[in-house]
Amino acid sequence: MVTKKIVEDNNNGLPAERDVTGPRSLTRLLGLFDVLSMSPDGMSLAELNVTLESPKSSLLNLLRPLVAEGYLIHSAGQYRLGPSIFRLAASVMSAWNFPRMIRPFMEELCQRTGETVLLGVLNRDAEVLTYVEIIDSPHPVRYQIPVGTTRPLYASSAGRLLLAYTEKRWRDAYLSSVQFKVRTAIPVTRASLSRELDRIRAEGVSTSVDNYMVGLAAVAAPVFDGDGNCVASLNIAGPSDRFRNELDQLKAVVKEVAAKASGVVAGIEARAA
Repeated sequence: MVTKKIVEDNNNGLPAERDVTGPRSLTRLLGLFDVLSMSPDGMSLAELNVTLESPKSSLLNLLRPLVAEGYLIHSAGQYRLGPSIFRLAASVMSAWNFPRMIRPFMEELCQRTGETVLLGVLNRDAEVLTYVEIIDSPHPVRYQIPVGTTRPLYASSAGRLLLAYTEKRWRDAYLSSVQFKVRTAIPVTRASLSRELDRIRAEGVSTSVDNYMVGLAAVAAPVFDGDGNCVASLNIAGPSDRFRNELDQLKAVVKEVAAKASGVVAGIEARAA
């Protein structure tokens, strides 16, 4: 929360608030993103007014341009984080060393499979998968999306993989509250999703053929840190026709390369400890 103190307003002699940690608009903006990142269901103007201790008029002047630019979404009286802020977050994350560390393994996957390779991480607050690094397939017909793209966890093979490897308490809470708002080619239910998560943990790989959309297939495997926590998904995606006949082979390759990436991550953590 922003630290404040009371000072005297030279114009009217009344006490006025002044932020001592930086310009008021900047600290208010950062505070706004902070509280919304912890509120996946969004917050109303009144709730933001109380939480940020900021006048509603000032908040509205801040909120309107953020909604217009896609940094926030305003729906049913609630403000939520929008796609632009996730793209910005992904751009920041792309400068992080982790994607650079994994990129050689992504290049290997692209060379061995010929498909688009994606590195995804879990955003718990928003309950989405965010792609933080992508290498496009050399094929003229390929799967292509920009870095920073997000997907609901239940909707993609990589998202389901990350969900499968979260701790049980968080996973159970997600399963009990998730709303399937994004329409997929094969409808998802709580029961079908729970069964799929069990299968992923048993096989160590997540697959999708025509699940998210007809014509698209994907295979994802986990990247673990030295403590055995899943820190990312490494997956390939492309046209279903190229995946169907080679699915078992593609699963083996993705699992193999993801395991090698996990070994490097664990090794670097061990040396740094």
